[in-house]
Amino acid sequence: MTQHILPNAMLGILGGGQLGRMFTMAARAMGYRVTVLDPDPDSPAGGLADVHICSKYDDPGALQMLVDTCAAVTTEFENVPAESMRFLQSRMRVSPSAECVAIAQDRIKEKRYISGAGLGVAPFLTIEKADDLAQDMSSHLPGILKIARLGYDGKGQIHVKTADEAKAAWEQMGSKACVLEKMLDLKIEISVIVTRSAATEGNTFPVAENQHESGILDISIVPARVPEAIAEQARQMALKLAQALDYIGVVAVEFFVLQDNTLLINEIAPRPHNSGHYTIDACLTSQFEQQVRAMCALPPGDTHLLSPVAMVNLLGDIWRDDEPAWDKLLSQPNAKLHLYGKREARIGRKMGHFTVLADNADSALQQAVALKDALKQ
Repeated sequence: MTQHILPNAMLGILGGGQLGRMFTMAARAMGYRVTVLDPDPDSPAGGLADVHICSKYDDPGALQMLVDTCAAVTTEFENVPAESMRFLQSRMRVSPSAECVAIAQDRIKEKRYISGAGLGVAPFLTIEKADDLAQDMSSHLPGILKIARLGYDGKGQIHVKTADEAKAAWEQMGSKACVLEKMLDLKIEISVIVTRSAATEGNTFPVAENQHESGILDISIVPARVPEAIAEQARQMALKLAQALDYIGVVAVEFFVLQDNTLLINEIAPRPHNSGHYTIDACLTSQFEQQVRAMCALPPGDTHLLSPVAMVNLLGDIWRDDEPAWDKLLSQPNAKLHLYGKREARIGRKMGHFTVLADNADSALQQAVALKDALKQ
């Protein structure tokens, strides 16, 4: 049996963004110490951690420092160099594994793995070289050309209607490996956060219903307004994928729900996820505490939903010339504000989020939308 890592141990995390910041807060609340490796001297997590190693993710000395001082290491993003993960994994406990991260950071590997596990994905073609553009694309058009690596929050995606547009889009993205994914008639998008540790086969958080703007998550509503049979199917598919990956840690599985209620997996994120931020305020255990528990070989905490909730992303767009009107939000006793400590607000940059807890999901959503509009004024 894998030995537990108990409070006062030092835990390491690759990445110092908002996910690293919320991990650090959860770990320190539980009595652990935290080392953050991030090259940004002003990283949101670095300022809260016990130790901030301000170095590149592939710096040998920085990686060795994690080995020498930490009991276990995790990551807050999937685009960490795979070799860095492998270096650490050969010397200490790492969750998720380097293999799981490598699959999640490449759309081609990811889709092939999901399909190989017997789970549905949107019809897709791989375009890795110029010759691949000669294949018959008609059954996958109109579609979305997505870069295989380093794409997130709608970046590295181009809508195409014809084979000529697909060729131009592939060249626009630097002639790098891509997937052409068929456009589908969606009813809704949902996600499931799974926690799996060495101590258990895993559990899931309540299913979130997600609404996007310009490819970036805008609002999550929990519980998702879908039939319970759909929610249960999504939970079981997410657990099946985590088990197929032998995944240890927190993983987010995003789904498309088609008009006929068919469920397809869109993509996975090998870490806590934006659509799981609601768990901080609305669940008995947050996704970040689960991340700590999993890497320390502790069983996942109870994921019971304490209250229906809506979570709204706060992007740099609303800052304009001054701070947003926080008094309008903070005057509401059932609203909770979370800011990420980023120094510069930019268009499309995630600066924080807020949640609204209410008697039902529709009421939470209605109030959340009204507050979001009020912050823009």
